[in-house]
Amino acid sequence: MSTFQSLLVHLDGTARAATRLDWALQLAMPWHARVSALFAVERSHLPLLPVGPGIPPLPPDIRMEADHRRQALAVYDQSCVLSGQPCEWLDSDGAPVIETFTQRALLADLLFLGQGDPNDRESADVPGDFVESVIIGSGRPALVVPHAGEFARSADIVLLAWKPTRECARALAAAIPFLQGGHHIHLVEEDGDALQPVPVKVRDYLHLHGIDRVHEHARIAQQDAGEQLLSIASDCDADLLVMGCYGHSRARELLLGGATRTILDSMTLPVLMAH
Repeated sequence: MSTFQSLLVHLDGTARAATRLDWALQLAMPWHARVSALFAVERSHLPLLPVGPGIPPLPPDIRMEADHRRQALAVYDQSCVLSGQPCEWLDSDGAPVIETFTQRALLADLLFLGQGDPNDRESADVPGDFVESVIIGSGRPALVVPHAGEFARSADIVLLAWKPTRECARALAAAIPFLQGGHHIHLVEEDGDALQPVPVKVRDYLHLHGIDRVHEHARIAQQDAGEQLLSIASDCDADLLVMGCYGHSRARELLLGGATRTILDSMTLPVLMAH
């Protein structure tokens, strides 16, 4: 039985928001979960230029926010009607996006976020580090949806990336319902200390949860791990990648691990991440 009873979806002005919400509503049905859709974008803080000498600048331009709210509402209405599932609408009303979404995420079992697209002008009012900041700040697992391409919603083929860390352990625990529902599970481990006194056997843990259809790949090196994971995901035609999200804040700057940064920048399939 799934432990996911509260799903939180990020809505913005992009067309891809519909993909995130549709997936959450689809999963909510068999899980009997509650879905909340939080519209969260930031208003422009750059005032318009004065129109003449001695005339103060006009207030910040909020037209983009209003347009994106209308787009998000249209996505929300259409998705709810088509799915027939109840869904709660929430609005950050221009409050800081990362802080507002992170606070709400603390009481959600699973988040649905979208990969940033630097070439999409419709996403300009969402901070570029939104996804990683929310995952690290909230400690909640998240399904991150690519900004382009088509993907299966059933996650029949799952690639599990493992190394003995807290982040991977949390991602694995969150992914159990997906792994149990998958038909083919691929496991890849990162090279580590071969002299561990008590080795962690992932396959044994999966067996305890009734997951026995596991294909183990050769271990990968820590260097260029992100590129290797994406290559393996492509080779096995994976529908979902499960991995830890590595990073921390230092002097107000978010520092990410190399594999995390690579995946968030170049992902071509949905990724379940946890910190």
